[in-house]
Amino acid sequence: MEPQPAAAVQAPSDRTAPRVDDVVAALERVGYAIVDDLWAPAARSRARDELDALLAATPYGRDDFEGRKTRRVYGLFAKTRALDAIAIDPLVVGVLDRVIGPTLLNAPAAIEIGAGERAQPLHRDDAIYPLGPRRGEVVFSVMWPLVDFTVRNGGTCVVPRSHGAPRTAGPPAPADAVPLEVPAGSAVFYVGSLWHGGGANRSDAPRLGVVLNYVAGWLRPIESHALGVPRAVVATLPERLREMLGYGLHPPFIGYVDGRHPRHLLAKEDA
Repeated sequence: MEPQPAAAVQAPSDRTAPRVDDVVAALERVGYAIVDDLWAPAARSRARDELDALLAATPYGRDDFEGRKTRRVYGLFAKTRALDAIAIDPLVVGVLDRVIGPTLLNAPAAIEIGAGERAQPLHRDDAIYPLGPRRGEVVFSVMWPLVDFTVRNGGTCVVPRSHGAPRTAGPPAPADAVPLEVPAGSAVFYVGSLWHGGGANRSDAPRLGVVLNYVAGWLRPIESHALGVPRAVVATLPERLREMLGYGLHPPFIGYVDGRHPRHLLAKEDA
């Protein structure tokens, strides 16, 4: 087992932000990185309040992968503005640009693992894309804990150094997975080829986190944000977030509308 601190990326004592180079180095070495104190308490509290309200109307999962004692809020960017800033956090964007390049939001979700939930099967987030031999990372995720993640309450489990293996390789043994202990306000960065899964919740309280999942801009996202998020709402968002929701171009011109940049559609909403 790889000890958890091997992938930790802590801010220096003067509280300046970690460097993109530090995070990318950890990703290359073990496939994930933990960054401390990235989500301010006030913003996190707002997100928790809004997500709690959404969870109250959310059913439990439909199978062992979703979790039968787990609730997942999909369509986040149609339902709350409390996550906009972390989606385009400068460190996140810097790492995305280095690891993948132009990206879209893929399958973002708030995940509340209930007390008594079993461990999620280990999986790779990029497995749904039939790309053949590996050609670099195409999927990337950032997990944002809203409560402290612990071994007992179902903290995310990862298999260090399992990234980059052949796509045909079978899953590792569950015993190879390391549960991460991550305080609320920190973030876990991990590449799409890393084997991972939600842990078993053996505590008496739910474990809530937000996973913002990104995909290379030339692939179709799992969630259809252009249909799910009203255009009038998108028009009010920062440009980088608009692009991540599908209102951008992947060079040279993937994603145009009638031969033009999608921003022209949003200009009509602004008018």
